[in-house]
Amino acid sequence: MNRNFFVITLVTALVVGLCLAAAHAANQGPDRIDIFGGQSGNVPFPHAQHQDRIKECNVCHSVFPQETAAIEKMKEAGMLKPKKVMNLQCIKCHKEDRKMGKPHGPVTCKTCHVK
Repeated sequence: MNRNFFVITLVTALVVGLCLAAAHAANQGPDRIDIFGGQSGNVPFPHAQHQDRIKECNVCHSVFPQETAAIEKMKEAGMLKPKKVMNLQCIKCHKEDRKMGKPHGPVTCKTCHVK
């Protein structure tokens, strides 16, 4: 009886673990995204690196939907003003990390925007 219980518990734990791993992998998104950057040029965004570091998707996705060209669509609809993305999301976070002595991303426009 103890052996059967052990086997059932082990199999259940493996199945749950595999399901959690699959769900996590499915939620990873692409490694890199080219974000619309207006007249300043697009921004090659290291998505996977941000996911690994930030962990919580809603830090960004509470502002930007998880869909292709979300920022461009929001700008066209008048939902985002110029430089709002940079100043209120990206640069703000990078500067906070820099202030705390942590590794941080770029803090100037031309470092990210590529024409």
